[in-house]
Amino acid sequence: MANTYQVIDEKTWERAVHCAVFRNSVEPCYCITFEADITQFKRKVREQGLSFSMAMIYAVCTCANQIKEFRYRFLDGKIVLYDHIDAAFTYLNPDTDLFKFVNVPLRGDMKEFVELALKTAEEQKEYFTGPPGNDVYQCSPMPWFTYTHVSHTNSGRKDNAMPLFNWGKYFERDGRLLIPISVQVHHSFVDGIHVGRFVELLQKYFNGTEL
Repeated sequence: MANTYQVIDEKTWERAVHCAVFRNSVEPCYCITFEADITQFKRKVREQGLSFSMAMIYAVCTCANQIKEFRYRFLDGKIVLYDHIDAAFTYLNPDTDLFKFVNVPLRGDMKEFVELALKTAEEQKEYFTGPPGNDVYQCSPMPWFTYTHVSHTNSGRKDNAMPLFNWGKYFERDGRLLIPISVQVHHSFVDGIHVGRFVELLQKYFNGTEL
């Protein structure tokens, strides 16, 4: 079932001019990579016996839902603001080294989500069940290496405003566990200040702050 949304009246929308400037750009999306401290978060996940990748998906998508600008989308030529965004993620088939694209509702607490996400991913036989929905955040864990930058394939669809999240292999520095995280967003809706708010909120969540 699709999530509910409200259609934005562009005549009165405070961001209408900024959206118009960026929506027809050759590359309307931009990507930012940052480091996050997951020392406490990793400990919590390990103590609960949860999948780290699935817990990361829950953390990232939960925090992104708190930032209104991350929930704007283009839909049938209109601009809409979703009330809630669900999770979609890549999941590797170890027998083939090919990934599935899995959609899971973002509901319940972290433990409930992780259990549902793993069950859904393991039971899904198809690599792709259809095009990704408009009301998801796409997450692609890359735990095999750390990195300082990542880029994405470009479908050529300028109206594709679905944020993309990646993270790499975590590593230790000065006794803390750090992880590179990337977020790609559409500039029609999301500016640097909004990414900054997401980064700050996600770090607080990793530190144990309840949303």
